[in-house]
Amino acid sequence: MRKIAVITGTRAEYGLLYWVIKEIHKAPELELQLIVTGMHLLPEYGLTVREIEKDGFPIAERVRMLLSSDNEIAIATSMGQGMIGFAKAYERLKPDIVLVLGDRFEISAAVSSSVPFNIPVAHIHGGESTEGVIDELFRHAITKMSSIHFTSTPKYAERIIQMGEQPERVFCFGAPGLDSIHKLKLLEKQELANELKLPVERQWGVLTYHPVTHENNSGRNHVETLLNVVEGFSELYWILTLPNADTGSRAIIKVVEKFVHNNSGMACLFSSLGQLRYLSLLKNAAIMVGNSSSGLIEAPSLELPVVNIGDRQKGRIRAANVIDVPVCDQNEIETALNKAVSKDFKESIKGLKNPYGEGHTSEKIVEILRTVSLSNLSKKEFCELSRRSG
Repeated sequence: MRKIAVITGTRAEYGLLYWVIKEIHKAPELELQLIVTGMHLLPEYGLTVREIEKDGFPIAERVRMLLSSDNEIAIATSMGQGMIGFAKAYERLKPDIVLVLGDRFEISAAVSSSVPFNIPVAHIHGGESTEGVIDELFRHAITKMSSIHFTSTPKYAERIIQMGEQPERVFCFGAPGLDSIHKLKLLEKQELANELKLPVERQWGVLTYHPVTHENNSGRNHVETLLNVVEGFSELYWILTLPNADTGSRAIIKVVEKFVHNNSGMACLFSSLGQLRYLSLLKNAAIMVGNSSSGLIEAPSLELPVVNIGDRQKGRIRAANVIDVPVCDQNEIETALNKAVSKDFKESIKGLKNPYGEGHTSEKIVEILRTVSLSNLSKKEFCELSRRSG
């Protein structure tokens, strides 16, 4: 039986991986080895390992790596602790393939640890670009340490081949996170309002702001500017979610918590919603604001207007539902919000085609994991341009 070690470190990433994990778990020829790490194991981020347990997936290993700080030395030290933990996990589990998604430092540590063991890595969402965060560097490093590549758009597949990866090992199947939109029965507004205790009679706005890690100490000022604008849109009820555990996240959390405390009549805060409730929220919201990748990847399928602030998602392909505000300026943000909630803009994005695909990605990924030859899979060969063009 082929053993597939799947790494998950954040609530968002687990939601994107859910159907892939489910397909691996039910495949008779595959053994799921789920390794849980990072934010999943921290109470301050919702202890989301409980959601994984509730879903019924067996957890093969818990790798604790995050320190109770978010500065540069803590992140680097966490990576070192993670590498030690992943090495012990690989030694015990002896997986045939390690499967990872994305570009975070936890994933970089997991992949780096696999190299001495000669374990081939399959990477989802490579070839993308997020110029405002250090994840940009991790992503491409992960690509070069990976043997199988599952990309979300043809452009990203081209980039990976441009990096010298073998074209026959690059598979463009779309974004697996879209599978949930097509497979789950998303909740209607009244049902979701009852579950989350939200005012059903008001329109909802969703706000998530993550640190822009290439801009040291900018997060607090940026989120304060954003919330100053949002406060003026009191006709909307705002649902805020916590940022990822990146450098500077705790400063953002303090600002967000203070805003919600002072504006309890128009805002609430959740550490984690789970995939069903989060996507149901996007389905029933009037607008999404901040710098989350879900505004670019999942929101187009739900025809949700998105105001994307700053550089965190700079370089990513986006659909017409996204209004970019490159500089975190109060007047620019206010203008963008007014445009996003306007009837004309909402009409203009009806029938929008999502550049990240139409779902049904997970089955295709798992079929490759099931059938790919393991012979020399971890051996890397740089594919020269002459061979690619030939």
